[in-house]
Amino acid sequence: MSRGDATCPVCGRGERPAFRQIDNFMYYECNACDFIFIAGGVMARIDAGEQIRSYEKAYWESELGTARERAWGPALARVAEAILYCRVPIKRFIDIGTGPGYILDSLSWVLPSSSALFHGVELFPPALQYRTRHPNYKVGSLASFSQPFQCGSCIEVVEHLTPKMLSGMAADLARVSAEGACYIINTGLTDYVRNEDIDYVDPLRRGHISIWSASALRIIFEPHGFAVYPIPGKSWAVLVEYKYKPRAQERNITDRIWTPCQENRQILEDPQTGTLMYILGIDTARAYTG
Repeated sequence: MSRGDATCPVCGRGERPAFRQIDNFMYYECNACDFIFIAGGVMARIDAGEQIRSYEKAYWESELGTARERAWGPALARVAEAILYCRVPIKRFIDIGTGPGYILDSLSWVLPSSSALFHGVELFPPALQYRTRHPNYKVGSLASFSQPFQCGSCIEVVEHLTPKMLSGMAADLARVSAEGACYIINTGLTDYVRNEDIDYVDPLRRGHISIWSASALRIIFEPHGFAVYPIPGKSWAVLVEYKYKPRAQERNITDRIWTPCQENRQILEDPQTGTLMYILGIDTARAYTG
Protein backbone atom coordinates (compact mmCIF):
# COMPACT_ATOMS: atom_id res chain seq x y z
CA MET A 1 0.00 0.00 0.00
CA SER A 2 1.57 3.27 -1.10
CA ARG A 3 1.29 6.41 1.00
CA GLY A 4 -0.46 8.15 -1.89
CA ASP A 5 -3.18 5.53 -1.91
CA ALA A 6 -3.65 5.50 1.87
CA THR A 7 -3.59 9.25 2.57
CA CYS A 8 -7.04 10.76 2.59
CA PRO A 9 -7.66 12.96 -0.48
CA VAL A 10 -10.16 15.07 1.50
CA CYS A 11 -8.36 15.96 4.74
CA GLY A 12 -4.86 14.61 4.05
CA ARG A 13 -4.52 13.40 7.63
CA GLY A 14 -6.14 10.07 8.32
CA GLU A 15 -4.58 6.76 7.31
CA ARG A 16 -6.00 3.27 7.78
CA PRO A 17 -5.65 -0.17 6.22
CA ALA A 18 -7.65 -0.96 3.14
CA PHE A 19 -11.42 -0.86 3.56
CA ARG A 20 -12.29 -3.34 0.83
CA GLN A 21 -11.21 -4.56 -2.59
CA ILE A 22 -13.94 -4.50 -5.23
CA ASP A 23 -13.47 -5.46 -8.89
CA ASN A 24 -9.69 -5.26 -8.36
CA PHE A 25 -9.92 -1.68 -7.05
CA MET A 26 -8.74 -0.98 -3.52
CA TYR A 27 -10.76 1.30 -1.26
CA TYR A 28 -9.45 2.96 1.90
CA GLU A 29 -11.14 4.68 4.83
CA CYS A 30 -10.00 7.80 6.65
CA ASN A 31 -10.06 7.68 10.44
CA ALA A 32 -9.98 11.49 10.65
CA CYS A 33 -12.84 12.70 8.40
CA ASP A 34 -14.52 9.31 7.81
CA PHE A 35 -14.24 9.25 4.02
CA ILE A 36 -14.16 5.97 2.07
CA PHE A 37 -12.34 6.34 -1.22
CA ILE A 38 -11.01 4.44 -4.18
CA ALA A 39 -7.19 4.23 -4.32
CA GLY A 40 -5.57 7.64 -4.62
CA GLY A 41 -3.81 6.77 -7.86
CA VAL A 42 -7.16 5.96 -9.45
CA MET A 43 -8.61 9.23 -8.14
CA ALA A 44 -5.75 11.12 -9.80
CA ARG A 45 -6.35 9.38 -13.12
CA ILE A 46 -10.07 10.15 -12.97
CA ASP A 47 -9.29 13.82 -12.27
CA ALA A 48 -7.00 13.75 -15.29
CA GLY A 49 -9.87 12.61 -17.50
CA GLU A 50 -9.73 8.80 -17.38
CA GLN A 51 -13.03 7.02 -16.85
CA ILE A 52 -13.30 3.69 -15.09
CA ARG A 53 -17.06 3.78 -15.69
CA SER A 54 -18.24 5.47 -18.87
CA TYR A 55 -21.52 7.42 -18.54
CA GLU A 56 -22.67 6.73 -22.06
CA LYS A 57 -25.07 4.34 -23.79
CA ALA A 58 -24.46 1.17 -21.76
CA TYR A 59 -24.61 3.03 -18.44
CA TRP A 60 -27.90 4.70 -19.24
CA GLU A 61 -29.39 1.49 -20.62
CA SER A 62 -28.90 -0.02 -17.16
CA GLU A 63 -29.91 3.08 -15.20
CA LEU A 64 -32.99 4.49 -16.96
CA GLY A 65 -35.42 2.16 -15.18
CA THR A 66 -33.94 2.99 -11.78
CA ALA A 67 -33.96 6.71 -12.62
CA ARG A 68 -37.65 6.56 -13.49
CA GLU A 69 -38.56 4.66 -10.31
CA ARG A 70 -36.58 7.13 -8.19
CA ALA A 71 -38.15 10.16 -9.88
CA TRP A 72 -41.68 8.94 -9.15
CA GLY A 73 -40.90 7.84 -5.60
CA PRO A 74 -38.09 8.79 -3.21
CA ALA A 75 -36.91 11.79 -5.24
CA LEU A 76 -40.31 13.43 -4.77
CA ALA A 77 -39.98 12.91 -1.03
CA ARG A 78 -36.50 14.50 -1.01
CA VAL A 79 -37.76 17.52 -2.96
CA ALA A 80 -40.72 18.03 -0.62
CA GLU A 81 -38.44 17.74 2.39
CA ALA A 82 -35.92 20.25 1.03
CA ILE A 83 -38.68 22.77 0.28
CA LEU A 84 -39.89 22.56 3.89
CA TYR A 85 -36.36 22.99 5.28
CA CYS A 86 -35.64 26.07 3.16
CA ARG A 87 -35.88 29.34 5.13
CA VAL A 88 -36.10 31.72 2.17
CA PRO A 89 -38.88 31.96 -0.45
CA ILE A 90 -38.12 29.65 -3.37
CA LYS A 91 -38.28 31.18 -6.84
CA ARG A 92 -36.06 28.62 -8.60
CA PHE A 93 -35.29 25.00 -7.67
CA ILE A 94 -32.49 22.97 -9.29
CA ASP A 95 -32.03 19.19 -9.50
CA ILE A 96 -28.27 18.73 -9.88
CA GLY A 97 -27.13 15.76 -11.94
CA THR A 98 -30.69 15.13 -13.00
CA GLY A 99 -29.83 12.36 -15.49
CA PRO A 100 -32.73 12.03 -17.95
CA GLY A 101 -34.68 14.65 -15.99
CA TYR A 102 -37.58 12.44 -15.04
CA ILE A 103 -37.93 14.29 -11.75
CA LEU A 104 -39.03 17.36 -13.75
CA ASP A 105 -41.82 15.26 -15.24
CA SER A 106 -42.99 13.88 -11.90
CA LEU A 107 -42.90 17.33 -10.30
CA SER A 108 -44.91 18.75 -13.19
CA TRP A 109 -47.51 16.06 -12.51
CA VAL A 110 -47.80 16.50 -8.74
CA LEU A 111 -47.11 20.28 -8.61
CA PRO A 112 -48.44 21.52 -11.98
CA SER A 113 -48.89 25.11 -10.81
CA SER A 114 -45.15 25.36 -10.05
CA SER A 115 -43.73 23.42 -12.99
CA ALA A 116 -41.81 26.45 -14.29
CA LEU A 117 -40.03 26.82 -10.94
CA PHE A 118 -38.15 23.52 -11.33
CA HIS A 119 -34.92 23.13 -13.30
CA GLY A 120 -32.56 20.23 -13.95
CA VAL A 121 -28.98 20.06 -15.17
CA GLU A 122 -26.97 17.05 -16.40
CA LEU A 123 -23.39 16.97 -17.63
CA PHE A 124 -23.52 13.44 -19.09
CA PRO A 125 -27.08 12.94 -20.36
CA PRO A 126 -28.59 9.88 -22.01
CA ALA A 127 -29.54 9.95 -25.69
CA LEU A 128 -32.09 12.58 -26.66
CA GLN A 129 -34.99 10.13 -26.99
CA TYR A 130 -34.62 9.14 -23.32
CA ARG A 131 -34.66 12.65 -21.86
CA THR A 132 -37.50 14.70 -20.47
CA ARG A 133 -39.05 17.32 -22.77
CA HIS A 134 -39.39 19.76 -19.89
CA PRO A 135 -38.23 23.22 -21.05
CA ASN A 136 -36.05 23.72 -17.95
CA TYR A 137 -33.86 20.66 -18.63
CA LYS A 138 -30.31 21.76 -19.44
CA VAL A 139 -27.29 19.80 -20.62
CA GLY A 140 -24.15 21.19 -19.05
CA SER A 141 -22.90 22.22 -15.62
CA LEU A 142 -24.05 24.58 -12.88
CA ALA A 143 -21.64 27.16 -14.27
CA SER A 144 -23.95 27.61 -17.26
CA PHE A 145 -26.68 29.25 -15.13
CA SER A 146 -26.83 32.97 -14.49
CA GLN A 147 -29.90 33.37 -12.26
CA PRO A 148 -29.78 32.25 -8.62
CA PHE A 149 -31.47 29.27 -7.01
CA GLN A 150 -32.96 29.14 -3.54
CA CYS A 151 -33.31 25.38 -3.17
CA GLY A 152 -32.42 22.12 -4.84
CA SER A 153 -31.66 18.43 -4.74
CA CYS A 154 -28.66 16.34 -5.69
CA ILE A 155 -29.70 12.70 -5.78
CA GLU A 156 -27.26 9.80 -6.29
CA VAL A 157 -24.53 12.04 -7.73
CA VAL A 158 -21.71 12.81 -5.29
CA GLU A 159 -20.67 9.17 -4.89
CA HIS A 160 -19.51 9.39 -8.53
CA LEU A 161 -17.25 12.39 -7.88
CA THR A 162 -13.69 12.76 -6.66
CA PRO A 163 -13.03 15.37 -3.95
CA LYS A 164 -11.60 17.69 -6.60
CA MET A 165 -14.72 17.32 -8.75
CA LEU A 166 -17.05 17.87 -5.79
CA SER A 167 -15.15 20.97 -4.72
CA GLY A 168 -15.58 22.34 -8.23
CA MET A 169 -19.29 21.59 -8.07
CA ALA A 170 -19.55 23.33 -4.68
CA ALA A 171 -17.81 26.40 -6.09
CA ASP A 172 -20.21 26.51 -9.03
CA LEU A 173 -23.17 26.00 -6.71
CA ALA A 174 -22.07 28.89 -4.52
CA ARG A 175 -22.00 31.17 -7.57
CA VAL A 176 -25.62 30.37 -8.43
CA SER A 177 -27.02 30.26 -4.90
CA ALA A 178 -29.04 33.02 -3.27
CA GLU A 179 -28.20 33.64 0.38
CA GLY A 180 -30.13 31.11 2.42
CA ALA A 181 -30.36 28.58 -0.40
CA CYS A 182 -30.43 24.98 0.76
CA TYR A 183 -29.90 21.70 -1.05
CA ILE A 184 -30.58 18.12 -0.01
CA ILE A 185 -27.81 15.72 -1.02
CA ASN A 186 -28.99 12.11 -1.26
CA THR A 187 -26.13 9.60 -1.23
CA GLY A 188 -25.19 6.52 0.74
CA LEU A 189 -23.04 7.86 3.59
CA THR A 190 -20.32 5.89 5.34
CA ASP A 191 -22.67 4.69 8.10
CA TYR A 192 -25.09 3.47 5.43
CA VAL A 193 -22.35 1.52 3.67
CA ARG A 194 -20.96 -0.03 6.84
CA ASN A 195 -24.29 -0.91 8.44
CA GLU A 196 -26.85 -1.28 5.66
CA ASP A 197 -25.42 -1.88 2.16
CA ILE A 198 -21.75 -2.69 1.69
CA ASP A 199 -22.40 -3.29 -2.03
CA TYR A 200 -23.11 0.42 -2.50
CA VAL A 201 -19.34 0.67 -3.00
CA ASP A 202 -19.35 -0.25 -6.70
CA PRO A 203 -16.75 1.17 -9.11
CA LEU A 204 -17.63 -0.53 -12.39
CA ARG A 205 -21.38 -1.15 -12.56
CA ARG A 206 -22.63 2.02 -10.86
CA GLY A 207 -19.46 4.12 -10.77
CA HIS A 208 -19.46 4.70 -7.00
CA ILE A 209 -15.92 5.76 -6.11
CA SER A 210 -16.46 8.06 -3.09
CA ILE A 211 -18.45 7.36 0.07
CA TRP A 212 -18.94 10.55 2.04
CA SER A 213 -19.63 11.43 5.66
CA ALA A 214 -20.99 14.72 6.95
CA SER A 215 -17.49 15.48 8.26
CA ALA A 216 -15.88 14.94 4.85
CA LEU A 217 -18.58 16.96 3.11
CA ARG A 218 -17.96 19.87 5.51
CA ILE A 219 -14.33 19.99 4.44
CA ILE A 220 -15.43 20.27 0.81
CA PHE A 221 -18.41 22.65 1.18
CA GLU A 222 -17.53 25.00 4.04
CA PRO A 223 -14.76 26.89 2.15
CA HIS A 224 -17.42 27.82 -0.43
CA GLY A 225 -19.80 29.32 2.14
CA PHE A 226 -22.02 26.33 2.93
CA ALA A 227 -22.96 24.76 6.24
CA VAL A 228 -23.53 21.00 6.24
CA TYR A 229 -26.21 19.46 8.45
CA PRO A 230 -26.82 15.76 9.04
CA ILE A 231 -30.51 14.86 8.82
CA PRO A 232 -31.57 12.84 11.88
CA GLY A 233 -32.35 9.23 11.10
CA LYS A 234 -31.05 9.38 7.53
CA SER A 235 -27.77 7.63 6.81
CA TRP A 236 -28.14 8.59 3.15
CA ALA A 237 -28.78 12.34 3.12
CA VAL A 238 -27.43 15.68 4.35
CA LEU A 239 -28.55 19.28 3.92
CA VAL A 240 -26.16 21.99 2.73
CA GLU A 241 -27.14 25.63 3.24
CA TYR A 242 -25.52 28.72 1.75
CA LYS A 243 -24.64 31.76 3.89
CA TYR A 244 -27.51 31.43 6.30
CA LYS A 245 -27.25 31.83 10.06
CA PRO A 246 -30.06 29.82 11.60
CA ARG A 247 -31.77 30.94 14.74
CA ALA A 248 -31.56 28.56 17.69
CA GLN A 249 -34.88 26.90 16.89
CA GLU A 250 -33.82 26.32 13.27
CA ARG A 251 -30.62 24.40 13.96
CA ASN A 252 -32.52 21.16 14.40
CA ILE A 253 -33.24 20.55 10.74
CA THR A 254 -36.29 18.36 11.17
CA ASP A 255 -38.00 20.87 13.49
CA ARG A 256 -38.11 23.33 10.59
CA ILE A 257 -40.99 21.43 8.99
CA TRP A 258 -43.40 22.84 11.59
CA THR A 259 -42.62 26.46 10.72
CA PRO A 260 -41.99 26.46 6.97
CA CYS A 261 -41.66 29.60 4.90
CA GLN A 262 -45.28 30.22 3.88
CA GLU A 263 -44.43 30.83 0.22
CA ASN A 264 -42.72 27.43 0.15
CA ARG A 265 -45.60 25.66 1.84
CA GLN A 266 -47.85 27.09 -0.85
CA ILE A 267 -45.67 25.43 -3.51
CA LEU A 268 -46.38 22.06 -1.90
CA GLU A 269 -50.11 22.78 -1.55
CA ASP A 270 -50.86 22.97 -5.23
CA PRO A 271 -54.27 24.45 -6.19
CA GLN A 272 -54.80 21.63 -8.68
CA THR A 273 -53.49 18.58 -6.82
CA GLY A 274 -53.95 19.54 -3.18
CA THR A 275 -51.77 18.85 -0.14
CA LEU A 276 -50.19 15.55 -1.22
CA MET A 277 -46.62 16.91 -1.48
CA TYR A 278 -46.91 18.91 1.73
CA ILE A 279 -47.99 15.79 3.62
CA LEU A 280 -45.21 13.77 1.93
CA GLY A 281 -42.60 16.32 3.04
CA ILE A 282 -43.83 16.31 6.64
CA ASP A 283 -44.00 12.53 6.84
CA THR A 284 -40.67 11.79 5.15
CA ALA A 285 -38.88 14.25 7.44
CA ARG A 286 -40.28 12.41 10.47
CA ALA A 287 -40.22 8.84 9.19
CA TYR A 288 -36.65 7.89 10.15
CA THR A 289 -36.24 9.71 13.45
CA GLY A 290 -37.33 6.74 15.57
